[in-house]
Amino acid sequence: MPEEQPAFHDPRRESAGSSIRSLDELRDLIDDVDSRLVELLNERARLVVEVGLSKSDTGTPIYAPHRESAVLKRVLDRSPGPLPARTIEAVYREIMSGSFALENPLRIGYLGPPGSFSHQAAVRHFGSSVSFEDLHEIEGVFTEVRRGHVDYGLAPIENSLGGGIVETLDAFRRSGDELNIYAEVQLEVHQALLANCEPKDVRRIYSKPEVFSQCRHWLATQFPKVDLIPAASTSDAVRTVHTMHDADPACGAAAIASALAGKLYGVEILFERIEDDPNNVTRFAVISKQRAKPSGQDKTSLMFDTADKPGALVRVLRVFDEAGINLSHIDKRPSGRSNWQYTFFVDALAHRDDAVMAGAIEQARTHCAHLIVLGSYPRSQRIL
Repeated sequence: MPEEQPAFHDPRRESAGSSIRSLDELRDLIDDVDSRLVELLNERARLVVEVGLSKSDTGTPIYAPHRESAVLKRVLDRSPGPLPARTIEAVYREIMSGSFALENPLRIGYLGPPGSFSHQAAVRHFGSSVSFEDLHEIEGVFTEVRRGHVDYGLAPIENSLGGGIVETLDAFRRSGDELNIYAEVQLEVHQALLANCEPKDVRRIYSKPEVFSQCRHWLATQFPKVDLIPAASTSDAVRTVHTMHDADPACGAAAIASALAGKLYGVEILFERIEDDPNNVTRFAVISKQRAKPSGQDKTSLMFDTADKPGALVRVLRVFDEAGINLSHIDKRPSGRSNWQYTFFVDALAHRDDAVMAGAIEQARTHCAHLIVLGSYPRSQRIL
């Protein structure tokens, strides 16, 4: 006789007790919970309206990253499950987004067009109840925040595979101390090859240069002879492909972008998840004219040109080492002032208002021709 198979073990039955309630009873209970949730959400919203009136009297910013960080930490600490932390955070970001709309509608500028990874990061961080403005270029994000045409901007600053985003680093160098990094956002990035033709007919691929670097090995294996053509953004690349295919179905144009961009612009997915490393994360900076207050888990971004003397960079880095301040990132760009001089970008795990950090910054200035604090802000705790 065949061996008897063990009964399927479902841990959900243990947590639900020995008896499972009927579907109709469970649905009635869920309806009751939903009614109480809606009541509590509106009770919270009425309090938010009062908060908005208080903020308008004192000139307090509507969006405060340190407060956002505290709220998320508190609700996640109080959540016993089974909902995962990522779900709880997403729900609360939408609740806070609705709160912004009640207090004073925010306008968020991002590198478009819609469907770009910057657009996705902006929506996931600020929620869907704020207004989003496609500013076309990274420099435009900085310009419109500086002019006050948008409340905050969001720009990619670093990718875990490709390193620093050149346009953003250059925009920081040009803006000096007029703007601040107010918060940071980490977004999990998955790339797709999009085209309205067969893979064998692809002759040119459009995307951002950083994206090509993220998919370098896959492209070298699958499409070693195609032309790689840079575009202003991944979404712009998809729009270009859509337009070219409409004009000439035999154009052989493809784009590397998000699957969402393909859906928005009517370009089919040929291959998904083509990035060389599946752990592909892009870090974005929220740009503001305001300074963020300490949250207890902060990061400070600095930009400096070293003094023209031997060992100047080593001396700057030694200042933070001796102060016990961890440097989590360092990058460089040509200074733009003279050949073979560089501007360095550093992230330090502390807030500029911390006494030790403030002292280290002042000491580091003695070894620099120029040093600017780009911002202190709460560290991102989760990848969206």
